[in-house]
Amino acid sequence: MNPVYDFKGKVALVTGASSGMGLATARAFAEAGAAVALVDINADKLSAATEELTKLGHTAIGIVCDVADELQAEAAVERTVAEFGRLDMVYNNAGILGPMCEMSDETVDAYDQTQEVNLRGVWTFMKHELRQMKKQGSGAIVNCSSLGGLVGLPGRAAYHASKHGVIGLTKSAALDVAALGIRVNAICPGCIDTPMSDGIDPEATKIFLKDQPIGRAGRPEEVAAAVLWLCSPGANLIVGVALPVDGAFVAH
Repeated sequence: MNPVYDFKGKVALVTGASSGMGLATARAFAEAGAAVALVDINADKLSAATEELTKLGHTAIGIVCDVADELQAEAAVERTVAEFGRLDMVYNNAGILGPMCEMSDETVDAYDQTQEVNLRGVWTFMKHELRQMKKQGSGAIVNCSSLGGLVGLPGRAAYHASKHGVIGLTKSAALDVAALGIRVNAICPGCIDTPMSDGIDPEATKIFLKDQPIGRAGRPEEVAAAVLWLCSPGANLIVGVALPVDGAFVAH
């Protein structure tokens, strides 16, 4: 059973919010009483996700955005604040798998796209989220890294480079603002059952899961639970961590 949070009067923003871990987290924030800004590049899926929450009586808006574009990121944060008056909690989740091949076979275009979405997309949003939170003197940000930010795996060089970078951004930003009432952390999901995982060869997934000791893929709701805890007062002393949410993959 997950803890029950009271986020009434709080405002949350989630990128990559139209499906998977992002949508599960947007739902969880909304169910806890927060107003939620859902951000995604896929307009159709974003509209459906936002409508799902509003039909249930939650307060939510959808913002179409390419997270790699700083001007769009700035506008998304500004719209959230204009709509709801503040910004309290963030899950910077948007990401792509990128190329799955040996590093020597990667193309520069595929590599650059992976970094633009997975790494620069966190930087663009966090930059403007932090500006708002500094004005308020409060806030909590959770960035989505990966177990790929903690270890290396063959055929995943571009992806793992981006996710290692997210942890570096997280730790440095956390130190910038730790004394200002703002907490920045990262989570490192393992193999999670999401639409993104559909792009991975099923046989490769079976091999991967052999190293995830709980013996199954994680669920998006389990990732959302970790994000909400890190944004809650219960995690007030947790700053600058990269928390594995991986069924013990990196424990061995």
